[in-house]
Order: sequence, then structure tokens, then C-alpha cells
Amino acid sequence: MTAATETARAMPAAPTMSVFERYLTVWVFLCIVIGIALGQFAPGVFQAIGHMEVAQVNLPVGLLIWIMIIPMLLKVDFGALGQVKQHWRGIGVTLFINWAVKPFSMALLAWIFIRHVFANALPADQLDSYVAGLILLAAAPCTAMVFVWSRLTGGDPVFTLSQVALNDTIMVFAFAPLVGLLLGLSAITVPWDTLLTSVVLYIVIPVIIAQVWRRALLRQGQATFDRALARIGPLSIAALLLTLVLLFAFQGQAIIRQPLVIAMLAVPILIQVFFNSGLAYWLNRKVGEKHSIAGPSALIGASNFFELAVAAAISLFGFHSGAALATVVGVLIEVPVMLLVVRVVNRSRGWYEQAPRNAGRHPA
Repeated sequence: MTAATETARAMPAAPTMSVFERYLTVWVFLCIVIGIALGQFAPGVFQAIGHMEVAQVNLPVGLLIWIMIIPMLLKVDFGALGQVKQHWRGIGVTLFINWAVKPFSMALLAWIFIRHVFANALPADQLDSYVAGLILLAAAPCTAMVFVWSRLTGGDPVFTLSQVALNDTIMVFAFAPLVGLLLGLSAITVPWDTLLTSVVLYIVIPVIIAQVWRRALLRQGQATFDRALARIGPLSIAALLLTLVLLFAFQGQAIIRQPLVIAMLAVPILIQVFFNSGLAYWLNRKVGEKHSIAGPSALIGASNFFELAVAAAISLFGFHSGAALATVVGVLIEVPVMLLVVRVVNRSRGWYEQAPRNAGRHPA
């Protein structure tokens, strides 16, 4: 058995999304309603939770975020890095979109829409925080949901695994400097100590735990590994939803006063998703990559690691911040928007494969 075959087998077996994943937008809406209601009727409880901190890290939220992130990282096989050279064009395009285009384009869109277009309709004291949240949302590429999007577009599993492993490796080293740079360019004070603490707590330690756990499960066989993923997957989504309930319990008053804030924050997120996915798809066509590479490349380029974004926003700016709210808007629109991108990618396959550069080079 080749290394590529072994890598492909490491992907979870189910080709479709779970009920939680498919209806994530519905669950998020319910969390908004429940969180706001609980925040109004039992504010003392949530204030007590908000004060459960050690070294500026909220303990209940920290635990929930680990439950969110570790199962996601469990799916990542860093051994797949050896397969990167197989599809170097697609890898190059995706890295360019993820690390050179998406974060900077989001910072630009945030500046345009938050500081100018919608500035008069948003709370003046939260403008910097909204910009920071949008930057955090775009600074880390998606990890877990990429496997779902790849399958839905008929994507190459070896490419998907190797791209995710490479992105996560880069993220360990690049997330803090990139966020610090973009916040600085946006004239936002960078809390470096908290930012670096967040990287260690929510990237480095979860990666180590996930990889140790992954190897232990795989030593017991692929079937054991697949069963473990199936069992803990719902826990990850449940932890995300509970975190959102807490967040909206704190944000309730602001949302009641200005309910259109969510719609305004969604505008730059929607634009960057469609722009980045379209650019990645077109660039893959130009360099002659096959459709099974271009599809996941476009979706990896557009999707965000929203679990990490929510965690970092809460750690850096707090539950009450506009930054935390902005990252949650990303969660709210993630699934329906990405499913629309999947549909466009699948329906345009005929057009994609008519490209002269693809002819005779990469069979479908």
C-alpha cells in the first residue's frame, strides 16, 4: 500500500455532513435566542461565569474551546505533509489565498465597511473591536469542515489532507505575527502577551494533545479511530453551541439595541468568501490543476477556522466585545454560504474542464 493510499484512508468515512453540521445555522440562531433570553433573566449567573478567570483566561470557555478544537485537529494527519509535492500547483494557489490574500483582503473590507460605509450605524466604541474580530476570523484557514467540503465537490483526499496539515503547521508559527501585523495596520492596540498565550492555549497545546491521541487510536486500528471520531464529533459542535449561548448572554443588550449589527457584520464576510473562493478556483484553472484539486482549494481558501477565531476573540477582547460578536457572525453564515460555493463549483465543472491548459494534462 502506498503512502498516498494510507493518507487517503485516514479521512473519515462518511461522505455527508452530520445533522449538527448541516443545520449549524439553525442551531446558531437558537443559541442567539436562548443566550439573549438567559442573559436577560439570569444576568448574575453569567456575570459569575465571566469572572471565572486565571491569567485573563476564562476557565469555562477555555475548557469548551478545547472540546471544540481538539476533535477537529484529531482529523489532521501531519504525515500527509510528505504528499505536498504531488499537487504543488494547487498547494501553492491555496497557500497564496489563505496567507497572502484572505487576511489582508478582510482587513481592507473591514476598513471599508466598518470604518466608513456602516460607521454611523454601528456603536462608535466598538468599531475597532469589530475590525479586530473580522481580522481574527480570516487569519486562520479552516481545518475540520474542509474534509466535508472536499467530499461534496469530489475533491482529492490526499490533496485535502496534505493541504490541511501544511496550513496547520504554518498556523502554529504565523497566526500571532499575522494577527499582530493586521491589527497594527488597522491602528488597533495589540495585546501581545494575551495573543501569544492564546496561540499556546488554543493552537499549540490542542495540536499536541490531538496528535498524541490520534496516534494512540490508530495503533488500535482504523476502525477504532473512525468510531472515536463519530463519538466525539457531536461533542465538538455541542461545545461550540454552548460557547455561543454564553457569548450571546453577554451580548444580548447590544443586539436588542441594534439588531442590524449582525447583518452589517455579515457583509464583508460574505464578500471575502465569494472573492477568495472565486479567485482560488480561477487560479487553479489557469495553472492547469484538475477539478478535484480546484474544488477543495477554493473551499479551503474561502472557509475560516471559526472555532479558533471565537476563542481568540474572547481571550483578547472579552465576551462583551464586538470582536467576539463578529467572529460569531462568521459561524452563523459559514454552512449556508459554503454550501452555495460547493454548488457553484460542482455546476461549473464542465466550464472548468474546457480550459485549454487542462486539456490532456489532468484527466477528471
